[in-house]
Amino acid sequence: MRILDTHLHLVYPDRFTYSWLDGVPAIRRPWSVEDYFAEARDLGVTSALFMEVDVADDQRLAEADFMADLHPDLIGVIASARPEQEGFAAELEALAARPHVKGIRRILHEAPDDLSRSALFAENIGRLARHDLTFDLCVRDDQLAIGRALVRTSPNVQFVLDHCGIPRISKGVLDPWRDEIRQLAAYLNVAAKISGVVAYSGEAWTVDDLRPYVEHVIEQFGWDRVVWGSDHPVCCLTANLTRWVQATRTLLKSCSEDEQARLLHRNAERIYRVGNATEERS
Repeated sequence: MRILDTHLHLVYPDRFTYSWLDGVPAIRRPWSVEDYFAEARDLGVTSALFMEVDVADDQRLAEADFMADLHPDLIGVIASARPEQEGFAAELEALAARPHVKGIRRILHEAPDDLSRSALFAENIGRLARHDLTFDLCVRDDQLAIGRALVRTSPNVQFVLDHCGIPRISKGVLDPWRDEIRQLAAYLNVAAKISGVVAYSGEAWTVDDLRPYVEHVIEQFGWDRVVWGSDHPVCCLTANLTRWVQATRTLLKSCSEDEQARLLHRNAERIYRVGNATEERS
């Protein structure tokens, strides 16, 4: 079963500045698209969407453009943007004019809670609908109510919840995360991304540690509103791409081929409006 990776980070330190990587020395190095696909192809990954990597503010647009023609199997970009700023409307017009841009993300899980609570932020997110661009919602488990409030203000925008809402898997914390996920899933304009969980699971994680979190998200959102992402190379903090893909296939072992296809590529192609010329294969 082929995989469309909806959450691939690529790092090119010779071109862009990644100040946040100074605090993550384990992955502070170049991560090229060629190295990624050298491993990913053998795992069934046939295409990927580039996910912004929080470069310096004056490099955001350049990052999106650089990724546009970097590799034939890199089929779209989720670009960095700043909806909290007055100039967002112009920034959005510039991004929307680029066919390779399929959505935007503003990292919220490491930002002050008030950043996304302003009327300006909500108004600017609402602008995405007219351009048919998605918003990747990256919030922690204790911020899910904030995310829900934002979703409520923009019913015509397609949101994608990153990393299962960043539950505290390493500590085995399920509640109140489970109820927060249940409430967020009630909004039909939200999909959920099965991604990032291994980075929050501790170095000794097992598939059984991940299972209750992944299965709860799928149960609440349903098979038509889930997508898959590697979160590479952040997944390498506690594993690697190969181990995460293998864990995913173990988690999906009892699921039907149709269910697996929806999660692994079909929903992503619809939600992010991308095609794939690769023939369907199991």
